[in-house]
Amino acid sequence: MCTTCGCGTETITLDGKVLPLSHAGHPYSTPKKLTRRVQIEQDVLGENDAQAALNRQRFAAQGLLVLNLVSSPGSGKTTLLVKTIERLSARQRIGVIEGDQQTSRDAERIQATGALAVQINTGKGCHLDARMVAGALDTLPLDALDILMIENVGNLVCPAAFDLGEACKVAILSVTEGEDKPLKYPDMFRAARLMLLNKCDLLPHLEFDVAQAMAHARRVNPDIEIMQISATSGVGFEQWLDWLEQARAARRAGQAA
Repeated sequence: MCTTCGCGTETITLDGKVLPLSHAGHPYSTPKKLTRRVQIEQDVLGENDAQAALNRQRFAAQGLLVLNLVSSPGSGKTTLLVKTIERLSARQRIGVIEGDQQTSRDAERIQATGALAVQINTGKGCHLDARMVAGALDTLPLDALDILMIENVGNLVCPAAFDLGEACKVAILSVTEGEDKPLKYPDMFRAARLMLLNKCDLLPHLEFDVAQAMAHARRVNPDIEIMQISATSGVGFEQWLDWLEQARAARRAGQAA
């Protein structure tokens, strides 16, 4: 939780402009008593969930598929987004909200594809929250989009607890990480509907047990879908694109995506 995870009170910016909000829960200092801390955490999540519900209503009104991409830093989220946009933009209009502590490098990479992207810088904050996303939505023409991808701050802990209003979370695990990540960070993989096992082109050069990684993920979340892909070589990418288009069609039909 943000009352204990180390997030700071630093200014939050959207495309370089200061947002008139603080990171959720940060007006509080770390409480001395556990009961007080629990109450603050409940208040923070309650406030966030209320805004997430408003975001979700807004997305539903537009028939917009919204995904929250979560992972450790360096898993390949941004490269995955770039390749997805390049291969799908002829059929689906895709926008991106980028979340990072500093710099606009990822948003610039997305914009170079011709897609719409906005950058949220969280300062010392370790995740996006629903209010930050709501602020970003006002800068995007939602009626001109079919799919909105939210690339969360690289972190396998706090983003699991914060609903942004998305249809679902997509967890990216690269084969350059350990097979035991789902066991070490169960909340994230339990919250995700889909796990993308990325950078599979590197498997011949690594001692990574794919079957074990998948088993660990299903141990914490028996219903999780898993795909093996490589954003670099394109391995498994058609399955990912098909999944996106089916989810978008379901959303457009008013079904649960």
